[in-house]
Amino acid sequence: MSRFDGARLTCVTFVVVAVCAVAACDPGVSAGNAEGDGQADAVSSGQLPANAPSLFGFGSPASAARVALWDIDVRPDGEGLPSGTGTAAAGKQVYEMYCIACHGPTGNEGPNDRLVGMEPWGDWPGTRGIGNYWPYATTLFDYIRKAMPQNAPGSLTADQTYAVIAYILSLNGLLSADAVLDATTLPAVEMPMRDRFVPDDRVGGPSIR
Repeated sequence: MSRFDGARLTCVTFVVVAVCAVAACDPGVSAGNAEGDGQADAVSSGQLPANAPSLFGFGSPASAARVALWDIDVRPDGEGLPSGTGTAAAGKQVYEMYCIACHGPTGNEGPNDRLVGMEPWGDWPGTRGIGNYWPYATTLFDYIRKAMPQNAPGSLTADQTYAVIAYILSLNGLLSADAVLDATTLPAVEMPMRDRFVPDDRVGGPSIR
């Protein structure tokens, strides 16, 4: 039995008990009452009683505008990137304001993930930075927009996000210090380790990792 099935069974059991309790207190609903028996049978089978309302008075329609607020994923080819632009110079200011406390002055000092690294990597767990591990530069925008800065995720503008990405990529030697990033130039950045990632199409069950 799954956790969902268990939760549903618990809920059904609670409703059945409630129906029985009402039947015991209401002389109009007795153990031999056909209507009461029918409601209990419907509840025990996981179906709503015939007189249950069609709407329960909570929630609201998922409008296109509300869906758009959450539909912000960015794909490797750049689909989903918003309009905006940012330079590495402007990104340095963004980095020093929002990122330096967790990633250090040069992206290597921590205490959180290392951002800079161009040396080749081999066996796990090796040292991995953005420059020597991430296969797509667009992943930076997708992740930073959703999760960074850690204490206020989603607070950076598109321009700030493009700028800090330009700065981080320049620290990794992948962009020049005067580089400008936008929805066209970011997907064009070729990450050096991209070809080391391949689709995992192996089969064979839990022994295959």
